[in-house]
Amino acid sequence: MRIQHSPEEQVALPQATNRTSSKTPENMSAPSSPSKAFKRTKSLQTSAWYMANLTTYLVEKKDGNGDFALIEAIMEPGNEPPPHVHSREDELYYLIEGEVDIYVGKEAFKVQAAECAFLPKLTSHAFVIRSSRTRLLLIITPGGLEEAFRSVASPAQSLDLPVGMPTYSTTDLMRTAQRFTEYGVRFLAPDEVDEQLPLYPNPLPREPLSAKQQ
Repeated sequence: MRIQHSPEEQVALPQATNRTSSKTPENMSAPSSPSKAFKRTKSLQTSAWYMANLTTYLVEKKDGNGDFALIEAIMEPGNEPPPHVHSREDELYYLIEGEVDIYVGKEAFKVQAAECAFLPKLTSHAFVIRSSRTRLLLIITPGGLEEAFRSVASPAQSLDLPVGMPTYSTTDLMRTAQRFTEYGVRFLAPDEVDEQLPLYPNPLPREPLSAKQQ
């Protein structure tokens, strides 16, 4: 004898056994378009001069569905951004050349070539360059913050640092802070720096050579 099912029962049964059909159109997110594979190199076309830094945009938001951005930056002391906090992005710094002291909340790290530091969102941070020049890779996730740099940068005329461009210490910092606010980044007030970054900007001791060799 064949058992007849009502239309409701016929629809409910496959939904209970098929995991791919358990979502309704209302709560199903639209699939993202697949990213395209690419190869990119440092060049005048991919680089810009921003705040007297040379920045090379290796991966931007539009390249990877907004998942992350990858920037190479060459910087000199005295042109570090003010202490700040991100509401959207995690950051990871990987040092290629030079030496940087990075302050993250109550912690601080001396980062040298071939070392990295992770800076989580919602945690105040800052850094100070301790070498004559530093070269680093910056990973931002999700992507999008790189547009705050790109929007006011000048096309690089060479793959070296520019001469005579404004720096964070000489530019209109109020206008700069306003631009970054649009991307969820807030510069800290002096009293916030004292409270949230108690070790900044004191130099950190160098790691003993014997410890690095172990």
